[in-house]
Amino acid sequence: MRDVVCTSKAPGVGPYSQAVKAGGFIFVSGQLALDPATRQIIEGDARQQTERALQNIAAILEAAGSNLNKVVRCGVFLKNMSDFEAMNDVYGAIFGPHRPARTTVGAARLPKDSLVEIDAIALE
Repeated sequence: MRDVVCTSKAPGVGPYSQAVKAGGFIFVSGQLALDPATRQIIEGDARQQTERALQNIAAILEAAGSNLNKVVRCGVFLKNMSDFEAMNDVYGAIFGPHRPARTTVGAARLPKDSLVEIDAIALE
């Protein structure tokens, strides 16, 4: 059994679900620093883009009946690994003492020339 999660509080721009609930988990698709209203990448550096991507994830989790405190794993993709510290600072501030497992990788290019993309797996 699986349920598709969709909210207007986060962008949806492609032929995929914002998230899927299955087996007690919520699988959130990769989120860019897209403004939900304009569907455009926000202006700013990796810090600002990390914050916006995580806000999008939070909105999707809320629509699914969950929240950031229930995230068990994230995948972070950076256009430039020199942005790791900036991303990590924002990520740490948002998650606080709750520290999901995480992978961070450098990507040659991200959709819409974003600096950051983040996906997540959370508990329902």
